[in-house]
Amino acid sequence: MRNAVVARNYAEALLVLAQQENAVERYGELIDAVAGVVSTNFAILAVLMSPRVRKSAKKDLLAKGLTGVAPAGFIKFLQSVVQRGRQGMLPAIGEAYQALADRHFTRVHASVTTAKDSDAALQKLITERLTKVVGQTVLANYRTDPAIVGGVVVRVGDRVLDGSVRRRLQLLRSRMMGTGGGAA
Repeated sequence: MRNAVVARNYAEALLVLAQQENAVERYGELIDAVAGVVSTNFAILAVLMSPRVRKSAKKDLLAKGLTGVAPAGFIKFLQSVVQRGRQGMLPAIGEAYQALADRHFTRVHASVTTAKDSDAALQKLITERLTKVVGQTVLANYRTDPAIVGGVVVRVGDRVLDGSVRRRLQLLRSRMMGTGGGAA
């Protein structure tokens, strides 16, 4: 829990910096990229986490690797994270930053499941309707699951809107079983 609070504090500081530079999306892309590299590249992770490598050398490595790619403010932010020994928290900082950026842009992520692949026009229509219902910009992730038979299942945060044929059939079955409709 404490690490989540610390990560959020760093993410809030990064968001303030990004807002000052009018680069909230760009900083999100950068923190995701850096966090991804740190999580998946063992050599970089080993160097950043090693107590044998001086913090100044780690900060120089970041500056050399990111100069020309990332804004100076972003590089200084990463260097301050390293200076405080929090480089292992970069993935958590990235996640917290994305949540803050979503709130900043008043957007939510939704998982949309359909029984069959949906074309771009249908996806656009579903996303537009979800945006109206939710009252925020919806960033939808589409997937297919033939088991839902038809209709749509939408998950936004902890809310699930199940308009699937499978769900309707389950409700119908439970009503029939509950009323004794099976006996003649």
